[in-house]
Amino acid sequence: MVEGTVRGAVAGDAARLAEIYNHYVTTTIVTFGSEPVTVEQMAADIAAADERRPLLAWEDADGTVAGFAMASSWQARCAFANTVETTVYLDPGLLGGGRGTRLYSALLDRLRDAGLRTVLGGIALPNPASIGLHEKLGFRKVAHLERVGDKLGQQIDVGYWQIIL
Repeated sequence: MVEGTVRGAVAGDAARLAEIYNHYVTTTIVTFGSEPVTVEQMAADIAAADERRPLLAWEDADGTVAGFAMASSWQARCAFANTVETTVYLDPGLLGGGRGTRLYSALLDRLRDAGLRTVLGGIALPNPASIGLHEKLGFRKVAHLERVGDKLGQQIDVGYWQIIL
């Protein structure tokens, strides 16, 4: 198991987090983002984070930032104030070792402590690694939307996994 810590992301992480995320934007279907984010955009996301919408970073023992997890509003209407959608991204060269599980677990703990009730994880399909991570943490599949996304010449299904905190 890789040694490291989960901490709140800081402005100095913006370039590294953008680098990690942009790999998934440009080479995979796991995010429907189609344009790489800028360092400034990532810095704005970090600055906007709070206890109910945290943005956490995983830092290996050697100081390498290897990934991030965040929560965002699921819907804008006030009736959904206690529901968030979450995501986690790891450096593709640093997968394995339990980083994703520990990072996502820490995010869920923070959300629970902040009084959130429902967490949704939207997964572009197929994605067995993400499904495995969500189910390992107690999420269960609650929806399957067919061909709702188009990316890299593919029509993509999206599944939703949910956990009640």
